[in-house]
Formats: sequence, structure tokens, C-alpha cells
Amino acid sequence: MQTGSLVKSIKFMFILFSAFFIIINHSFSYSIINPTDPEKVIGNWQGKLNISTFQLRIVFRISFDSTGNLTGFMDSPDQSAKDIPVSNVVLWDDSVKFEVALVSGYFAGKLISDSSKISGQWFQMGAAFPLVLSKTDEVPQLIRPQEPKPPFPYSVEEVKFENRVDGITLAGTLTKPENEKNLTCVILISGSGGQNRDEELLGHKPFLVLADHLTRNGIAVLRYDDRGIAESTGDYQSATTKDLARDVIAAIEYLKSRNDINELKIGLIGHSEGGLIAPIVANQIEDLAFVVLMAGPGMMGKDLLPLQSELISKSMGLKEEEYSKDIQTAKKMYEIVLNEKDSVLAEKKLKELFYESYSASPDSVKTQLGNPEDYFLRQVKVILGSWFKHFLAYDPYPALTKIKCPVLAINGEKDVQVPPKENLSLIKKALIEGGNNNYKIVELEGLNHLFQTAVTGAPTEYSMIEETMSPTALVTISDWIKSLK
Repeated sequence: MQTGSLVKSIKFMFILFSAFFIIINHSFSYSIINPTDPEKVIGNWQGKLNISTFQLRIVFRISFDSTGNLTGFMDSPDQSAKDIPVSNVVLWDDSVKFEVALVSGYFAGKLISDSSKISGQWFQMGAAFPLVLSKTDEVPQLIRPQEPKPPFPYSVEEVKFENRVDGITLAGTLTKPENEKNLTCVILISGSGGQNRDEELLGHKPFLVLADHLTRNGIAVLRYDDRGIAESTGDYQSATTKDLARDVIAAIEYLKSRNDINELKIGLIGHSEGGLIAPIVANQIEDLAFVVLMAGPGMMGKDLLPLQSELISKSMGLKEEEYSKDIQTAKKMYEIVLNEKDSVLAEKKLKELFYESYSASPDSVKTQLGNPEDYFLRQVKVILGSWFKHFLAYDPYPALTKIKCPVLAINGEKDVQVPPKENLSLIKKALIEGGNNNYKIVELEGLNHLFQTAVTGAPTEYSMIEETMSPTALVTISDWIKSLK
């Protein structure tokens, strides 16, 4: 975490590829200025972008096309993004520029050493990030050994269902044991940020792996694209946690309409923010069979985010003096968002706070942020948006006290986004206060926020770990569900 950045929440770190799932066929231009040796950029160039708490591998594949002109593609293996066209290749003397119009970004740098490296920066959305590219013979491939491949020993059905309250159609996948009726079925609820039905992030598909495991263990699973994502309609950006709860209720109603699902054996599994949504739904659906909270928060967002920032910073080896000012600035920001009801005045106060922090920042941070006004305007839209306001203010404790069905709450011991000790203790306290004695609380040793076996738990590790979800976490969930009477 670097001094001077106003927003460090994990939810807003993924700024690199706003449209990285879009691959289009188009005729792209190229330029060669003073092409003394265009061969020197031919090949695969790989580097790592450090974006706050994440490292992302970037690969440029430059070649000659059929007419002898330079062309290329960019990959981001850790985001499962491949074949993004390089729209323009510019060379002059020892300088290189790879333009990528599809993501409104470009890399600019200089060839160094024996032309085996290009030292420069990645520019996008007004920000600049140092990036050194090294020539390599191999293009990195994601290794995800847990991802299931067809044919599957169970039924896979593509489904759609309606949230009639909001006029939204949600698209998903229902997996279930073959030729069985009266099935127990779980609905998977994803974490924050628009997610597809596999909860795909940083090269992993946690919900695909979880659904496969559960279905092989005799439990049907419905997973779906969040509203406004992939094949689902609606607008994710304007949705709050409570809005998303209505999508889950629509999923329950859909499952109850089927003759192969036992309507009294429908349960929820919520990960991260999904662990906020599940209790909200459980308060409204009296015959819900069970709830599984995977790294579900037990505290308000305004209290969780500073703790999250501190633990992430520590996991990355930073000293307290390197992050304490950022956390204090963030707390002031949260107070403005929560207490200033006039949006114009709130923006004004946030701007004053931002420039106070910006002016004290080192030049390296200012360079990375780019134009400060542009940076602030992008961030303030998110900060004053409906989701963030609701997340800061929402207290999950009352909803947890009202859950009457069986509850399994699990956290990874190395989770630095939803710390286990603070949150599991609050969840347990709330359940006991509400008179719910049918619960199980488990802290899983050595696992991170994604329930991967981790070293530090830092988000920088997520994409580098081959494991998508620990077998210990998978078995803990499936065994508990099967144990219910």
C-alpha cells in the first residue's frame, strides 16, 4: 500500500482490463519509425505489473503478419485474458510503444542490454505503472489442476430465471446427480464485484470447482451470473447488497418450481459479500434448509476495510509507518461518505481530503496516479456510489441473529480480507444471541480468503497458487451438508 492513494479497497483494484473478455476481429494499424531493426521486437515479451496488492503477468506477442508488417497480441494470464489485439506497434531508435486500443492503454519503453529487455511503463486511465518486459521463448500458461473437464458424471443444465421485482433475467448452470429426484440443492452467491457463475477471478474459477465437488457428492448446485454480467440482464453497478439478495430469492423461487428439487432442502452458500447476502435472504425465506458462510463478514464495512488494509499491508511485509497514514485517511473518507448527506458537499470534502493526501505523496506515487483530477473523479464515482455507501453502513449482526436454520461458518486462518478471529467470533455471538444452537464455526488452518493453501494470505498470491480451493474446505462443506437430517 502506497501513501497518497485514497481508495485501497480490494473491490476496486482491477483497473487493468475494463473489457478484457471482449475479443473482436478488426483491421489494426501499425507504425514503424526509423526501422533500423524491426526484428529486435519480434517474439514474446513478459513482465509483471504491480497494481497495489496484486501482481499481474503481462505478455506481448509481436510478429510479422502475412504482408511483412508488425502485428501483435497482449495476454494477461492471471486474468484469463488472451489474444487482445495490439492495435499499433511503434518503433524509433531504441524506443518501443505497444498500443492496445481495446483497453485504452499502452506500453512505452526502451530496449536495454542486448535487446532482451524493454524497460518502461504501462499507461491506462491516466495512471502509469512501471513494467519491465523480458524476451522469453515460452508464453506462460495457467495451471489449474482442479478445474473439471467434461464428460461429467452428472447432469449439466443451462437455465434462466426471472427476478420479477426488478425485471431481471438471470442465467446460470444447474448441476445435479443423474436420474435423481427429491434433491438437496445449494445456490452459490458470489463475492463483491460483478462475477460470472464460476466466480471467475485472477485465473481461478472457485464456484466451478465447488459446484463440481458438491454435485459429485450428491448435492445439486445452482450457480448464476450476477445481474448485468455475462448472460444475465440488469445493472450490477447500481445494485446494493440488498438488491442482490432479491436475485437469490428469485433463484430459490425458480428451484421450488422444479419437480426434481426438494423445496425443503434448498440451502445457500455465500462467499465474502455473498456471506452478507445469505443471512438477508435467510431472514425472508422461512423454510430455507441451511446457510454456509464462506469468509462472510460479521462486522460493518466501515470497520472491516481499515482492518483489511492493515492486514494486507502486513502480509506484504510493510511497516506500520508505511501504511498507517493511508488507513487514517481512509477512515476520514468513510466518515464523510456515511455522515454527509449532501452529495455535492460530500464530493467537496472528499476532494479536499484527497488533495491533502496527494500533496504529501512522493513523486513516484504522483506519477503512478497520473492526472490527479482525473484520478479523483474516477474514484469519487465509486466512493459515492450506492454499493459502497451501503457496504460501509450495513451491519450484518442483526440479520445473523435472526437466522433460524443450520449455519456453517468457515474462514481461512490466513484470510486478510475478512479476518477470521474477528468475524467468526461475531458470527458465533450473533447466532447464540438469536437462540440458534444448530451451527458450526470452523477456522481452516493455512487457507486464505479464496480458501487456497497459502503462504502469507496476501492477495498477491491468489493468481500464483495453482490450487483453486483446498480439498479441506471442499470436504468441510460437503460433509456438513450431508450430515444434516
